[in-house]
Amino acid sequence: MKETDISGAANILKMTWDEHWGIMERAVARGRAAKEHQVPALLGVDEKAARKGHSYLTLVYDIAGGTVEYIADDRKQASLDGYFDAFSPAERDSITAVAMDMWEPYINSVKEHLSSAEDKIVFDRFHIMKHMGEAVYTVRKGEHRELRAEGIETLTGSKYLWLYAEKNLPDKHKSRFQDLKKLNLRTGRAWAIKESLSALWRYHQLGWALTFYKQWFFWATHSRLKPVIDVAYMIKRHLYGILNYFSAARITNATAEGLNSKIQTIKKMAYGFRNREHFKTAIFFHCGGLQLYPGTHGEPGCPAILMYVEFVLTSSTSERWGSHERNDCREHQSRCERSDSRVLSESMAPDLRCHRFCPCPDSLAGRDHRLRRP
Repeated sequence: MKETDISGAANILKMTWDEHWGIMERAVARGRAAKEHQVPALLGVDEKAARKGHSYLTLVYDIAGGTVEYIADDRKQASLDGYFDAFSPAERDSITAVAMDMWEPYINSVKEHLSSAEDKIVFDRFHIMKHMGEAVYTVRKGEHRELRAEGIETLTGSKYLWLYAEKNLPDKHKSRFQDLKKLNLRTGRAWAIKESLSALWRYHQLGWALTFYKQWFFWATHSRLKPVIDVAYMIKRHLYGILNYFSAARITNATAEGLNSKIQTIKKMAYGFRNREHFKTAIFFHCGGLQLYPGTHGEPGCPAILMYVEFVLTSSTSERWGSHERNDCREHQSRCERSDSRVLSESMAPDLRCHRFCPCPDSLAGRDHRLRRP
C-alpha cells in the first residue's frame, strides 16, 4: 500500500477496496495515537489545494523530521490555531522558528500563540522570490504590448527566459538571453533587480545582510517600475521575518514544498479525492512519519518467541500444539512486562497476555489451528 494506490493493492492481494481502505484508516489512527505528544522546534506552515477552485488544506510540517504533523481545512487563522491549541504555553515555548509565506492569517495565528513571535517567524525566501518573479512578468507583459504596437517583436517568445535564475538558464537559451540583456529594456532592469535580491540569503551575518538590503531597496524603489516598487514595499513591511533567517534559524519551506510534491503524486495516483477526510488519511499514511504496523513485543529476543521457533523446527505438528504448557506463558508474562496489548486478539480475556506467536491455547496461534508458522 506504500508503493501503489488502493485499487492496485486490492487487485494484487485479492481484497476489496473497502477492506484495504479500512486497513489504511486503522493504521493511521494507530500511528497517530502512538505518536509522542511533542511540538517540533522547527515548524513549516503551508497550504495545499484540495481540489480545483479555492479549496485548501493547511498543513504543518516538522522541518527537521520531514513529516506532516497536522492538517486542517481552509487556510484561515482558525485553521492554524487548532495546531497550537493542542499544546500548552510551556510546550509552545520550545518552538524556535516557524517558516511560512507572507499569508496574514498564518502570521496572526503565530503571533497569538507564540511568545516573541516576531523573532521566530521566518518568511520563506522562495515565496519572496516568487513575488519578484511575478513583478518581472508583469513588467515584461506591459513592455511587450507596447513594443508590438510599434511593430517590434524583440520580446516575442521570451516569456519564460526572464523567469529563470541565471544559474538555471538552459544552455540552448543562453545566447539569445545574453543578446536581450544588452538591450535597454525595462524587463532587463526588473530581472536584474530580482537576481540581485537572491544574493541576500547568501550572507551569514545579520549586519551585512541588513546593509545589502538597504542598498537593494533604494535601487528597487528608484527603478520607476511600479510592479517592482510594490514588491519592494511589501518586503519592507515583512522585513522582520526575512531578517530572522539570519538570527532565528536558517530555514526555508523547502521541506514543505518537497512533501507537497509527494502529496500531489498521491492525489494524482488516486485521480483526486472527493472526500477530504480520505485525502487527509492518505497524506498521514504516506507523509506522516507514523508507525503504521501493529505493535510487537518490546523486548528483543523474547524467550517465548525463541522457544516457539525452536519448537516448530524440531517437532511434528501434533506435538507442536500438545506439549506447550501454560506455565511457560505465565513465565513469559513476568519476564516481559512491556508487552504491547495491541498485538492481542480483541476477544481474549485481559489477563491472558501471551504473544501471538506463542502456541499455547491462550495465544492467537493456539486459538487458530490454521496458523502453522510464526
